[in-house]
Amino acid sequence: METKPRNEGILARMGRTGPVELLHSHSPEGRAVLTDAPALPYLGAVCGDVAGSAYEHHNIKHIPTREELMPEGACFTDDTVMTVAAAEGLRRALALLPLDWQNTPGAVGELRESIRRRLHDYGNWYPNAGYGGSFRRWLHSRDAAPYNSWGNGSAMRASYAGWMARSLEEAEALGRATAMPTHDHPEGILGAEKVAGCIWLLRNGGSKEDVRAYTARDYDMGFTLDGIRDSYRFDVSCRGSVPQAVMAFLEGGDFEEVLALAISIGGDSDTIAAIAGSIAEAVYPIPDWLRLAVTARLPQRLEHELIRATEFAKKRTGG
Repeated sequence: METKPRNEGILARMGRTGPVELLHSHSPEGRAVLTDAPALPYLGAVCGDVAGSAYEHHNIKHIPTREELMPEGACFTDDTVMTVAAAEGLRRALALLPLDWQNTPGAVGELRESIRRRLHDYGNWYPNAGYGGSFRRWLHSRDAAPYNSWGNGSAMRASYAGWMARSLEEAEALGRATAMPTHDHPEGILGAEKVAGCIWLLRNGGSKEDVRAYTARDYDMGFTLDGIRDSYRFDVSCRGSVPQAVMAFLEGGDFEEVLALAISIGGDSDTIAAIAGSIAEAVYPIPDWLRLAVTARLPQRLEHELIRATEFAKKRTGG
């Protein structure tokens, strides 16, 4: 996996005066309430990816401490690269489309093509980020057609769809668009839709119980992480990792705890933590130490797109 450590994070370079996103925190009643805090719409996914990267091939079956959450050697992987790629694809296409693009002939095709190009470009710019075999073949193909994947690669890159959306229906549609260039199997599409939908719900005042009910429409949520920790095994399917990531968010009391819980069950640790982190960011502020530790590991190209995506998301949603 490729990592390019840098000494300056986004907030350090911006002097904490750059784009500010409205974060949410939970009231005692479990409803989301708005608070002003510096944030980046999908840095939660990146934080989860980096924190989980050290454990993907060295699973643990305990809840890691803060020191274990960002160990030496932690780095960004394909989850981060594809999250940024999908974000740029959405940003570029939506900047040219009307707000009611869903009713505009040809808009869905334009959106998907923009995302496809960015996924392909970023994958070839960062060829050693840890992609699966099918995706590597897709990167090297001429037509780059979808390959009917049901894997969790669609869910881990869909978070920006939730931040960009102006309605739950649009969140699901944008999530679907980020999946379709490669993960056009119904299970792959569903995973992306659910992640985007969960983020939209929380951004718009939804509670954890709302997220649980929304996820349970399509996934079995009748488990606890303590109950599956010993038996859970590596599973790259959306159905075998999205519910677990959502449960980490539901059981966690702050951003760090959500990531720690996601990593604690083992399996595809960086992707589960990336999905859990992307959802958790909608209600839990990311600690400064974690934000800076993560952005210090990002190359400049990815940092810059995070900033552009933040500014565009705020403008489009009125945040």
